[in-house]
Amino acid sequence: MKKKPAIYHNVLSQKIAEERDLFNYNYSSPGTIPGTLTIEPDAKPVDINLIDYNHLNASPVLNLTPEACGQYLDTESVSWFDIAGLGNEVKWLALADIFGLHPLLLEDIVNVPQRSKFEDYDKQILVITQMVIPKTNKKGFWIEQVSFVLGKNYLLTVQEESERDCFENVRDRLTKNQGIIRQRGADYLFYSLWDAIIDGYYPVLEVCEDRIEEIEEKVLNNPDRSILNQIYRIKRQLLALRRALWPQRNALNTIIRDGHPLISSDVQIYLRDCYDHIVEIIDMIEIYRELVASLLEMYVSAMGNKMNEIMKILTVISAIFIPLTFIAGVYGMNFENMPELKWYYGYFICLACMLGIAIALIYSFWRNGWFKNISNLEVK
Repeated sequence: MKKKPAIYHNVLSQKIAEERDLFNYNYSSPGTIPGTLTIEPDAKPVDINLIDYNHLNASPVLNLTPEACGQYLDTESVSWFDIAGLGNEVKWLALADIFGLHPLLLEDIVNVPQRSKFEDYDKQILVITQMVIPKTNKKGFWIEQVSFVLGKNYLLTVQEESERDCFENVRDRLTKNQGIIRQRGADYLFYSLWDAIIDGYYPVLEVCEDRIEEIEEKVLNNPDRSILNQIYRIKRQLLALRRALWPQRNALNTIIRDGHPLISSDVQIYLRDCYDHIVEIIDMIEIYRELVASLLEMYVSAMGNKMNEIMKILTVISAIFIPLTFIAGVYGMNFENMPELKWYYGYFICLACMLGIAIALIYSFWRNGWFKNISNLEVK
């Protein structure tokens, strides 16, 4: 059962409300039996692909059955089981039996989304991470859970979908024998894939930076209500990125600090580089969040200044017409003992006095600088 977010302030637009579920953790119902699998009805079917490799060659195998995976577990080569889709409980139970997956480990993999973490299961380790994929329109991104199960000479990666990921470069390096990846074990493959996930945050942050600059320009030039919606949207997205990365930082720090027999000391050094990248990305996110907070303050200040200018216009108009209204009211009482009403030129003298008062007030306001910014004010 997914935990529903709190109700947001009514100033948020409908589009922002649709982004409330951008990133939420999964919680089981109270009293649920440990290890219970909760598969969403719209989950993609399970698709198992394999790259079995050593220093001499790499052999891709597509559309494996769970039973066929077992023959690659006792070989000296490294086997990368790339699994996409969560929509078949029978297959998952078969995979759990073949790979010896603990029921709680299987529950964390299938019941998405989970908080990023590291779990030690003796002969296996589980690492849950969050992968971000930018949308084609560059106005947002998807967050998808990726689970790693590292064993002796094999690695399982589990994604929610197969249409998008950031592992293509790693696949190319394996098939084309680029770098040292085929000379290393499964732990180096584990590092390479996790490093690809972390590096995938940089393009998303670049898009966020560009959007912040665009919003800043709009706030300075012509703030309106739509800009407030954009500010809240980018604020929500930065919060989602932060929530995705902080637990990964803790999980990676645990592996580096405590170590594990399945991860060699050489790979530990590479993982420290991943940790540095995560710290750098988190620092960037915090800087962008501060910029967004500043943009919100700038927006409120700009709207306040615009309202002050509007009130200045209304005050000037009111100040001009108050004495004119007073004169019109006095001579509109129609008392008989009002000699001015009998004057032949009384009407014209009254209009001239009213015009003179108006001109005198306008000149006085101009001398005091009240009209300095009114000419540049745009009222929408």
